[in-house]
Amino acid sequence: MSPTKPTVQANGTTYRWPLRPVVVVCIDGGDPRYLQRFLADGKLPNFRRFVSQGFAGVADGSMPSFTCPNNMSLITGTPTARHGISGNFYLDTATWQPVVMTGPELLRGDTIIARFAAAGAKVVSITAKDKLRKQLAKGLDVSQGHVSFSTEFVEKCTLAENGIENVLPWLGMDKPGMYSMELSLFVLEAGLKLLKERRPDLLFLSLTDWVQHKWSPDEADALRFYERLDDVFGRLAAEDITLALTADHGMSDKSNAAGEPNVIWLQDILDAKFGKDETIVICPITDAFVAHHGALGGFVRVWSRGKVTARQIIDHISGIDGIELALDKATACRMFDMPPDREADVAVVSREDVCIGASAKNHDLAGLKGHRLRTHGGVSEAKVPFILSRPLNDAYKVKAAGAPLKSYQIFDYAINGTA
Repeated sequence: MSPTKPTVQANGTTYRWPLRPVVVVCIDGGDPRYLQRFLADGKLPNFRRFVSQGFAGVADGSMPSFTCPNNMSLITGTPTARHGISGNFYLDTATWQPVVMTGPELLRGDTIIARFAAAGAKVVSITAKDKLRKQLAKGLDVSQGHVSFSTEFVEKCTLAENGIENVLPWLGMDKPGMYSMELSLFVLEAGLKLLKERRPDLLFLSLTDWVQHKWSPDEADALRFYERLDDVFGRLAAEDITLALTADHGMSDKSNAAGEPNVIWLQDILDAKFGKDETIVICPITDAFVAHHGALGGFVRVWSRGKVTARQIIDHISGIDGIELALDKATACRMFDMPPDREADVAVVSREDVCIGASAKNHDLAGLKGHRLRTHGGVSEAKVPFILSRPLNDAYKVKAAGAPLKSYQIFDYAINGTA
């Protein structure tokens, strides 16, 4: 700790003042299998250097293995049960309407960057999709020199809302399309330029998983994307920082031998058994951009309107081929550390090669034509990389050896744990 700088408390964890800028990157959809494949092939020299000279492991991400829950776990340093964001939607049983979970008012606790900002640090948060931006910026007063914006709405940035304006001419890049690898690379290039010009204390950079939804580790375009990531990460690390790399979730192929999505249409199955409108299936992967996954994932929630018990639902569906787990609320919350007040009567998790939808008529799969469905949400996609560009100090070597790594510890390890 600097002799003139305080420690910072955030959600029960004490953080020392960073010895140098800390840059945490969430590689959305960054399944460990991509790095395992590319490193084994002798690719990605900067990743390879971080693994050999810094610290590397595979961590447990938060459940469900979706983008919003895990980004909030990373930025708060807590599991889903603490911060309360357990998907993109939950069901309000007072109105029987789905509630979008991306508002900052639903995030419980403080973000790590907001707590550091309150203590005098300069911080930056940049995301690919805007759905995360406001939650990541909860409690952050950008008028004090902080920056928070998304690539999605980069052309609309203002000093009052984002702490920065005229980003496109400043960065010298065109706005990328929402379905492109450039959407993520824009985040990194903007973070690097801010690091060089303003040298903030903490940066959180969150990418998007379009590439991993589209291409497996065996495909050339996936390697091309990771080589471009590797290049930017090398340039970031050259700025005398601590670079921390993790992911929000992995990614699995969930198509059958014919290349068609391997889907369990759960709402249709429950309607046939118990009657229409007796149960409601919510797919919490759903957001504004579903062309690459059709709102299909490995985790869904089922609420009963009152006539059907959780036990009846579980007994009816647990034997379906492809369903790995069908759990009542208490068991799901205990097993996966999720918030009970936002959990369904039944949580359903699919096998690695299978996805779950609601009703077939309500899912548009046109965007998947010509591509195998690759998606996430279940236990099979909850393992993520955990990489630091610098080695651990002795205390954190002991900590890492003594208990399973959790992805939500990434700021703790990057700030407190590096030598």
